[in-house]
Amino acid sequence: MLEASHNSELPTIPGKRYFTIGEVSELCAVKPHVLRYWEQEFPQLSPVKRRGNRRYYQHQDVILIRQIRALLYEEGYTIGGARLQMESGSDKAETVQVQQIIPQVIAELESVLTLLEA
Repeated sequence: MLEASHNSELPTIPGKRYFTIGEVSELCAVKPHVLRYWEQEFPQLSPVKRRGNRRYYQHQDVILIRQIRALLYEEGYTIGGARLQMESGSDKAETVQVQQIIPQVIAELESVLTLLEA
């Protein structure tokens, strides 16, 4: 799998309700063991756990993971610094979240336009 260096290069998040840890790993270019570690470090990240302790992430979890990824890998924050940024609700964190949502909205609008043109 080719590692995306910036969140803008990551694939569009599909319109599913739940994602497995493997799917989230591919969508966010982060290995599954890193996702499990981040669950311990970031209280906001809490996927639904079902039988066999299997994790199921929702759309907002994927956005949150991409936000954490941007703070750590692109902005150069430490885990503690990124946690503080997430807890403080900083403008930078909100900007990162908006930057992740815009391509998703564009993709959804393009798919609606394709359906309308058919």
